[in-house]
Amino acid sequence: MNKSLILKSAVALALAAPLLASAEANLVATGNAVARLDFRVIIPRVLFLGVGSGATTVPMANNTNVDMVTFDYTTNPAAVGAGTAAGNITGAVVPVRVVGNNGQIVLTAATTGALSNGSGDSIAWTEISATSSLAALPSPAIPLTGTGAGSNVTLSSGTKVTDRSANWTFGYANSTVVPAGTYGATVANNGRVTYTAAMP
Repeated sequence: MNKSLILKSAVALALAAPLLASAEANLVATGNAVARLDFRVIIPRVLFLGVGSGATTVPMANNTNVDMVTFDYTTNPAAVGAGTAAGNITGAVVPVRVVGNNGQIVLTAATTGALSNGSGDSIAWTEISATSSLAALPSPAIPLTGTGAGSNVTLSSGTKVTDRSANWTFGYANSTVVPAGTYGATVANNGRVTYTAAMP
């Protein structure tokens, strides 16, 4: 036999030996033969927050669409400042989902100032409210500016895991007559609320 072939075969067997040795084997003449395997499952830290259309994505995924909540009084101008609901409201009910697997999740809301119409007039965020369909997933208070107080999302009983879904219903207090215009709607007019989920 060729010495080179013998040497190559010996090297191949030497390299394969550790792989062969890693699997258990049991040879018996009587009774049962037993061989075992160890299993391992690695789960990374996961944190998901969906507000609006992104909350309904299955499976969970990134969604860069920013939904709009609108309170429109153009068809009911007599109600302006009367403390009554808008005659035409679109997008006031928003689906929300929070998922995490590493302990308590805290939600916060942040704004960059009062809603502006771009002409120097404004509506304070105290005019906008939100209620949740699920007490375990409360909507954090919208601050006048900056980041507001946090609200805890209730953990699943006895675990570090959270998987909560709810609808947040937004309302406009309409407590006073304000100058005409479209308030918010753009980032430049402070029309965006940024929600953040924090988890250890």
